[in-house]
Amino acid sequence: MHVQEWLDTVPAAAVYALVGLIIGLESLGIPLPGEIVLVSAALLSSQHGGVNPVVLGVCATAGAVIGDSIGYAIGRKGGRPLLAWLGAKFPRHFGEGHIATAERSFEKWGMWAVFFGRFVALLRIFAGPLAGVLHMPYWKFLIANVLGGIAWAGGTTAVIYYVGVVAESWLKRFSYLGLVLAVLIGLTSMLIIKRKAKKMQGAAREAEPEAATVPAAAE
Repeated sequence: MHVQEWLDTVPAAAVYALVGLIIGLESLGIPLPGEIVLVSAALLSSQHGGVNPVVLGVCATAGAVIGDSIGYAIGRKGGRPLLAWLGAKFPRHFGEGHIATAERSFEKWGMWAVFFGRFVALLRIFAGPLAGVLHMPYWKFLIANVLGGIAWAGGTTAVIYYVGVVAESWLKRFSYLGLVLAVLIGLTSMLIIKRKAKKMQGAAREAEPEAATVPAAAE
């Protein structure tokens, strides 16, 4: 009860601004928990009448699209030296292995890497800067960026919001059973998209250049 009363005091504008800022910075290339923040805010909107899920989804989408676009511009201007600098500053997220995996994803899937990259933490951080470094045509990047931002930010907000609403209703009737069922049903669509994105990333990782193996076989 005390928690709910505290949540009711949180200004909706602060929630919108925080979500848009965190997601924007993550999309720009800074390792931040954008998805966790978005999920938490969407759950809050289902319990907090002052936080409108539609406005929340719009702010999250705007942050994702704008952040990715800025990241693209920075990557295009900074080029490979930028990736090397990021690798030195954030080796856990921008190590050579991660960069190579993300780059193979882009080379293999192009625009789809930007779109589905929204649903994979690694590619979500890399998408903007790496697309700029690789000089992907901006119109292609923008289309994939906008559609991916809407699908990820808007879709996540909608799914988690309705999970929270349904869970609260079912919880009153069926206790924890209702909560479990609501979560399973609500997250199914997100898991399907995430699995598709991870398969795409795994396929790109396995698509190593065969040039190194051909000479060995010839010997």
